Amino acid sequence: MEIKVLARQGKSIRQIARELRISRNTVRGYLREDSVPGYGPRAVRPIKLDPFKGYLEERIEAAKPEWIPASVLFEEVRRLGYPGGISQLRRHVAGMKPLAAVEPVVRFETEPGLQMQVDFVVFRRARDPLSAFVATLGYSRMSYVEFVTDERLETLLACHEHAFSYFEGVSQQVLYDNMKTVVLARDAYGAGRHRFHPGLWDMAQHYGFLPKLCRPYRAKTKGKVERFNRYLRYSFYVPLVSRLRQAGLILDAATANVEALRWLRDVAHARTHGTTGVTPCSRMPAEQAALLPLPNPYCGERCWRPRPPNAPPAPRVPIESLQHPLRLYQQLLVEVAP
Repeated sequence: MEIKVLARQGKSIRQIARELRISRNTVRGYLREDSVPGYGPRAVRPIKLDPFKGYLEERIEAAKPEWIPASVLFEEVRRLGYPGGISQLRRHVAGMKPLAAVEPVVRFETEPGLQMQVDFVVFRRARDPLSAFVATLGYSRMSYVEFVTDERLETLLACHEHAFSYFEGVSQQVLYDNMKTVVLARDAYGAGRHRFHPGLWDMAQHYGFLPKLCRPYRAKTKGKVERFNRYLRYSFYVPLVSRLRQAGLILDAATANVEALRWLRDVAHARTHGTTGVTPCSRMPAEQAALLPLPNPYCGERCWRPRPPNAPPAPRVPIESLQHPLRLYQQLLVEVAP
């Protein structure tokens, strides 16, 4: 438009080119046009991700209603030969998932060897149940995962033994939520003095850890294991289940445990943690040095097992050794009696 206006004012091509700082050929070209040129949409340029978009859509569709993180999809397409970076992939899948508002969380750090947080993650119920026992060390964020088909006390205690063996030590505290296999009554003996399940208490005495409870209806009290639970679900479980589903298979506990140990070693413990800024495995030596040593294998009397009919009676406790009123001990003996 400026070229045509200047030409109507009687200026030469040389003058227009000098004033607008463009070439004389550009001036001549626009003067030949009867109207102002328009610009249409640019042609879509091919990108390196194009051959893999169909695969990504199939994977996301197979995982619904769950979601597979872009980092997991990136590793999958890279093994298939994708030569590009993760930025293209993130942009491609970003519009497929609505963004949720993030609630601010105040995090509390613990000293090495002080605390281990424990939880069960439920993946399936009904006739084919599948859950995962998860134990996360508070300082290093190292985790132990074991898939199980029930959440009974026997299973809970066995998973504790496996977790302590995996970490090669015992934390001073173990933090739980209010599951029935852990606590029978909160504040039974006063504020903060809970009545724990005798089976769990027996194991705690053997290993030397103190059971602790998080606040009721406040799962974020044990936020370290809760955050790992989400990471386990969307970075391990959902990708594995969707891959098996595409092959017509169903994930069982044995397969999940084999894959989980490899995933913990190669992925979860080797990643840079979002809170600590370092990998969990790099913090583990300091954590392990502060853990309590492993005792002999747990083979004490398990209070949760029924006493055999021909078993000798339990020894009587002298009254002089009691630290609480006698009626309190009588109540406990009635509750654990077969």
